[in-house]
Amino acid sequence: GKYYKALHEPGYCAFYEECGLNPSVGGTLIPPIVPCLNYSQARPILGDHYKKLQQVCPMLAQGEGNTFACCSIKQLNSLETSLTLSKAVLIRCPSCADNFAHLHCITTCSPNQSQIVKVTKVMNVTQLVGNPKEAVVGYQAFLTTNFADASFQSCKNVRIPATGGFAIATMCGRYGAKLCTPQRWFDFQGDSSNGLAPLDIDFQLMKEGDTTGVPEGVIPYNGRALGCNETTPSGGEACSCQDCQESCPSVPPPEPPTPPFTLLGIDGYLLISIILLCLLVLAFLTYLAACENKDQNSNEIPQQAIHPSEVTCADKNSLAAQAFLSSLFRAWGTVMATYPLMVLLLSAVIVAVFAAGLKSIELTTDPVELWSAPNSRARQEKEFHDTHFDPFFRTNQLILTAPGREGYIYDSLLFGPQNFSGLVSKDLIIELLELQTRIQFWSEDLNRTASLKDVCFAPLNPSNPSLTDCAVNSLPQYFQNSLDNINAKVNMTELGVTKEVDWRDHLIYCLNSPLSFKDITDLGMSCMADYGAPVFSFLAVGGYSNDDFTNAEAFIMTFSLNNYARSNPKFNVAMQWESEFLKIVQDYQKNPAANFTFAYMAERSLEDEINRTTAEDIPIFMISYAVIFVYIAVALGEYSSCKRILVDSKFLVGLGGILVVGCSVLSSMGFYSWIGIPSSLVILQVVPFLVLAVGADNIFIFVLEYQRDVRRPGEKREEQIGRVLGNVAPSMLLCSLSESVCFFLGALSTMPAVKSFALYAALAVLMDFVLQMTAFVALMSLDARRQDSNRCELLCCVKVGKERSNKPNEGFLLPFMRKFYAPVLLHRFTRVIVMLVFIIMLCGSLYLMFNVTVGLDQELAMPKGSYMLDYFQYLYKYFEVGAPVYFVTKKGFNFTSVEGMNAVCSSVGCDQFSLAQKIQYATNYPERSYLGIPANSWVDDFIDWLNPGSKCCRLYTLGPNAGNFCPANQCKNGVLRPTVEQFNRFLPDFLGNRPDLQCSKGGLGAYDKAVVRDEGGEIIASRFMAYHTPLTNSQEFTAALLMARELADNITKGMRKIPGTSPDFEVFPYTVTNVFYEQYLTIVPEGLFSISLCLLPTFVVCCLLLGLDLRSGLLNLLTIIMIVVDTVGVMTLWGIDYNAVALINLVTAVGISVEFVSHMTRSFALSIKPTHVERAKEATANMGSAVFAGVAMTNLPGILVLAFAKAQLIQIFFFRLNLVITLLGMAHGLIFLPVLLSYFGPGVNKAVLLQEQLKANSKANDELRMRNHVKQVYDNLSYEENEVKGDPPSPSDASRSSEFTEKQWEDKIDHF
Repeated sequence: GKYYKALHEPGYCAFYEECGLNPSVGGTLIPPIVPCLNYSQARPILGDHYKKLQQVCPMLAQGEGNTFACCSIKQLNSLETSLTLSKAVLIRCPSCADNFAHLHCITTCSPNQSQIVKVTKVMNVTQLVGNPKEAVVGYQAFLTTNFADASFQSCKNVRIPATGGFAIATMCGRYGAKLCTPQRWFDFQGDSSNGLAPLDIDFQLMKEGDTTGVPEGVIPYNGRALGCNETTPSGGEACSCQDCQESCPSVPPPEPPTPPFTLLGIDGYLLISIILLCLLVLAFLTYLAACENKDQNSNEIPQQAIHPSEVTCADKNSLAAQAFLSSLFRAWGTVMATYPLMVLLLSAVIVAVFAAGLKSIELTTDPVELWSAPNSRARQEKEFHDTHFDPFFRTNQLILTAPGREGYIYDSLLFGPQNFSGLVSKDLIIELLELQTRIQFWSEDLNRTASLKDVCFAPLNPSNPSLTDCAVNSLPQYFQNSLDNINAKVNMTELGVTKEVDWRDHLIYCLNSPLSFKDITDLGMSCMADYGAPVFSFLAVGGYSNDDFTNAEAFIMTFSLNNYARSNPKFNVAMQWESEFLKIVQDYQKNPAANFTFAYMAERSLEDEINRTTAEDIPIFMISYAVIFVYIAVALGEYSSCKRILVDSKFLVGLGGILVVGCSVLSSMGFYSWIGIPSSLVILQVVPFLVLAVGADNIFIFVLEYQRDVRRPGEKREEQIGRVLGNVAPSMLLCSLSESVCFFLGALSTMPAVKSFALYAALAVLMDFVLQMTAFVALMSLDARRQDSNRCELLCCVKVGKERSNKPNEGFLLPFMRKFYAPVLLHRFTRVIVMLVFIIMLCGSLYLMFNVTVGLDQELAMPKGSYMLDYFQYLYKYFEVGAPVYFVTKKGFNFTSVEGMNAVCSSVGCDQFSLAQKIQYATNYPERSYLGIPANSWVDDFIDWLNPGSKCCRLYTLGPNAGNFCPANQCKNGVLRPTVEQFNRFLPDFLGNRPDLQCSKGGLGAYDKAVVRDEGGEIIASRFMAYHTPLTNSQEFTAALLMARELADNITKGMRKIPGTSPDFEVFPYTVTNVFYEQYLTIVPEGLFSISLCLLPTFVVCCLLLGLDLRSGLLNLLTIIMIVVDTVGVMTLWGIDYNAVALINLVTAVGISVEFVSHMTRSFALSIKPTHVERAKEATANMGSAVFAGVAMTNLPGILVLAFAKAQLIQIFFFRLNLVITLLGMAHGLIFLPVLLSYFGPGVNKAVLLQEQLKANSKANDELRMRNHVKQVYDNLSYEENEVKGDPPSPSDASRSSEFTEKQWEDKIDHF
C-alpha cells in the first residue's frame, strides 16, 4: 500500500477528518470513529475551531492565526468525548489528566503528525454519502521514554476513593496496578478492544538518541510531561498527596512500639523479682538467726499464773467478741435443734418465695450484652453507628479449597503465560455457582417460600430487591453468575496472532481490574457483579501471593444479609435462612461427589455453638455434682463398726447439705430474677460450684466437730448441738461474711458478666450461710435423734441392736494429721524449707504474672470439633485483608464550606493533613497502624462527580436524549468546589446515582448509606470505610482498636480547628469486633480493682471477728494475696489467658482461699497451747483436717470431672484454673500457713488463758470441797453406818455444783 511509503516531514499530517466507523471493532462504549488516510499539510486553525482546540488540547494552542493542526473540529469533539471517560477517573490529579490529554492530542492533532506516527493499517470505509474512502485503523506512534515515563509517573498513584484502589489498575488491563509499566499502560490505551480506543495504536517508546527501528524522518515525540506535584498551565492545582508521592509533606514515621521494660540490659521484671527474692530470703534468715540467739522459749507464754492486770485491752476485746458470738450461736442452735420440723418448713417457704422468681428468669446469651459494659465507649459507638447507619450486615461465608488438584500454566493470547492453581478451573467455578443458587425454604413468618432476596443486603435496590440485586461476593460474579458467560469463547487476533479467548482471559482481566464495565477481550463482558457493584479480588479469592490471583488456593463466597432488629419478623426469616444455609452446606460437605474441601460460618454460628456446648456439657456438670455429693455422703459418716454402718452413715445429711447449697443458688437466682437482673450461662456453671466449695466446708466443720464432741452429763441432744454450733459458727460466719462482702464489692465491676456473677454469688453465699444456720441445724437434729434411737438411714423403721458408744469419734484424718502430718510439717528443718520454697514460688509467680497473656481468642469459645474452628483456621490462612473499619464523624462539622471539604478530602487542593490523608499515611505503616487499605471518601467522589471535566452529573436522565451528555458550562479556573447551595442541591442526586459506564463516580451503593442528613439537610453523621490488615488473635484486635482510636483522636483534633466546627465534634473508629476487644484495654486495672476490693473485706472481717486482732488479719491477707499471685503465675505457665472469664475465677479464688485460710488462722488465734509451734500443730490437726476434707476433697473430684467437658472455655477456665486454685489454696492453707503462724502468729490470748485458769481454779476448789465433805463423813460415822446411810453425791448434785462453778466463773469474768 502506498501509505507505507508516506514521507515523514515536519508540518505534514498522516490522516485528517473523520471517515466513519471502524468495521473491525465492535461493542465499544463510544462509536469507534476512525480518520481518513490523508497525507497533507497541517491546516491553520481559526475561530470556533481554535476555541475547541484551546479547550481540548491547550498545549497545541499557539495563538489564533499562528496555530496549525492535523485534526478537524469533528475529530476534536470525538477526542473530547473519548478523553472525558478516562478523565473521570484521573480528574483528581489535574496534571495526570493533562498529560493523558497531551498524549492523545499529539497523536491526533500535532502539526508534525507525520513525524510522530506511521500508519500501519487502512481499510475501505463506506461513508453515508459518496465513495468508499481509505480509513486508518492502525498506526505506530513514536514517543521518547522521557515523555512516556513522566506521564506514567504522574498517573500511577491516582486513587479511586470509592474502592481505595488505584485508577491505573483499570487502565493497564491484566497487569493491574502492581505490574503496570509505561509500556503496558500505553499498550492498553492503544488496544481497540479496551472499549474506548477506536483503532489500534502501537506505541513505540524510544530512548533518547536510539534510532533502532525508527523509520527515516520520524522523530520520537519528546514533549514535556508535567510532574504530579506541578500546577497545570490552565490553572489546575498540584495533585494531592494521596494521588502523588511527590506532593506529600515529610511525615515522620510513627513512633516504634514501646520496647519491653529492661534494667541493666535484662528483663526488668525478672531483675526486680530476683532482687525481691534475695531481700525476702535474707530477711527471713536474719529473723531465724535472731530467734536462735534468744532463749528458745523467750517469746512463748510461761506456764505461770496470769494476773488479770496482765491482760491487754486487745485480748479482752478478742475474748469478748468470741464469747459474745459463741453464746449467741449456742442459744440460736439450741432453738433450731429443738423445733426442727417448724424450722425446715419455714426455710422451705422462704426458699420457695425467692425461687418463684425463676419463672421470669432472663438468660443473656448475646455476647455483646455479656462482655461489654452498656455505658462503655465501644457500646456507645456501636449504638451511634447502628442508629444512624444500618447495623453492619450479617455475614455468611464459605471458604473453599480443592487440595490435591494439579495446577497448570495457561498461555493467554493477551496476558501471556499465567499460573492457574488446580482450584481455578471451569468445573469448580460452575459447581460453586450451583451451590450459590440452592438455598430456598418455606417461611412461617412470611407465610410463603422465602429465599435470599427476602433478607439479603441489596445496596443498589434496597426497597424491592430481586435475586440479582443481592450482595453475594464470589468468583462467579465476574461472569454475572451466568453459565453462558462462563462458557463463552471467541477467536481473537492480537498483534497478528489468532487464538481462542475464554473464561480464563476474562477472569485474569477482572481479578486485576474489578471495577471494569467491559473487559479487553473480544468477549466484551463486564467484570461488575450482577448486583451492580464490583467484587474486589480479595473478597473472591484467597491464599495468593504478590497479587497472583489466578494461582489462589481458596474461593471465598460471602452472602450479606440485612441485620434486622430482633423484634422485626424478618429477623426470624434471616435466622431461618442461615439455618437452611448451614444445613445445605453441611449436606453438601457430606456428599462424596463434592470436589471442595471447605470451611463455613453463618452470622448465627457463634451464638449457636456456644449454646450447643453449654447444653452438651450440662451432663458433665451433673456428673461433677454427683461425684461431690457421693463424696460428702460417704465422708461425713462415722464408721465404728460394720453393724452400725447404716445408722452412722450421713447419707441424708450429705444430701441435705447439697440441697441447702442448691436452695441457696435457686433463691439467689430467683431473687435477682424478681428484680430483673439477667442471668447467664457462666452464672449457672460457676455459682453452684463456688457455693458448694464454701458450703461443703462449713458442713464438714460442723458435722466433724459434732462427731468429735462428747455429750456432757445431763446435757440434752439439742443443747449439745447448740454448744457445738457455738464453737464453730463464728468461724463459718467469718468465712461466709468475708466472701459475701467480697462478691458484693466485686459487683462494682463494669463488665456485665462479672457484675452479675458477683451479685448472684454474693447472695448465694449469704443464703447458704443462713440456711446452714437454720435448715441444716434442724436436719442435724433430726439425724441425731435417728442415730440416738439406733434407726437405719433410709429404712427408718429398722433398728439396730448395737448401741452407740459415747466416745468422741475422731475418724481417720484427725489422728493421722495429729500424729504424723503436723509433727513432720512443723519440724525445725521442714519449716525453714517450706518458707524458702513458698518465697521462691511467690517471686517466680510475680515475674510470670507480668508476662501473662491478656485476651480471649474467639476459637476458645467454641467446643472441640466445632465447624467454626475449621472456619477460623481457614480465615487466618487464606484471607488477605481484615475487617472493615469505619471512621465515623458525628454532628457539628460543616462539610459544605470549602475549608470543610478540604479538611476531609484527599484529591487536588485538599489539606495535606485532611481526614482521608491521615488514614492514607497510616496505611503506609500497616504493621503499626493495622490498617491495610485506605479509606474511601464520598467527599472526593462527590467533588469529582460535580467536576464538569468528568461530565458525570451532566447526563440527560429523561426524554429522547436519556444517557447522552448535556452541555455543561466548562470550568478552567483550577480546582472546583461546589457552593453551599450546589452542595446541598446535588448531594442527594449524587447519592442516588447508580454508577455505570458513562459515569463510574455515582454514589449509589458505595455511599448512599454513608451520609446521614437531618430534615434541614445538615449532615449529622457520615462514615469513611477503610480495611484492617488480617487480624488473627485478641492481642492484634486490641492493638488495632487502640491504634484506630489514636488515629481518630488525631483526626478529631485537626478537624476541630476548621472554622464553624462545634467543640464537641468527634471522629471515632467503628469495627464490629470493638465491643468484644475493648475490655482488654482496661481489664488489667479493672482486675486489680476487683481483686483488691475482694481482699479488703477478708482483712476487715477477719480483724473484727477475731476482736481487732490485726496480726491475724494481716497474715490471713498475706496468704490470700500469695494464692492469687501464684495462681496468675501458673496461668502464664499453663497457657491460660487473662480475661473476663479468668477474672471471674480469680474473684472466686479469693473466696475459696478464705475457706483454706481463715478457719486455720482463727483456730490458731484461740489455741492456748504454750508454744507457737504447738498451737500451729493443734490448729493443723483439728481445723486442717476439716478444711482438707471439706474444701480440698469436695472441690477436687468435681473439678477433675470437668476435664472431660467439650467446651474449651470450661476446660481451660474451669477445669485448669479451678484445679490450680484448689491445689494452691490447699498448699498455702495446709502447708505454708501453719509454718507462717508458727513463726509470726499472734501470741496466746492472755484473756483466754486467764479464763482457762479461773475454770481450772474453780474446778480444783470444787474437788477440794468434795474431798473435805467426804473426809468429814468418814470422821463422823463408822464404816458400817456409812454403808447404810452415806450416799455419794448424786449426779444432780455434781451438775448443780458444776452449774454453780460455771455461774461463779461467768460472774468473775464479767467482773474482770
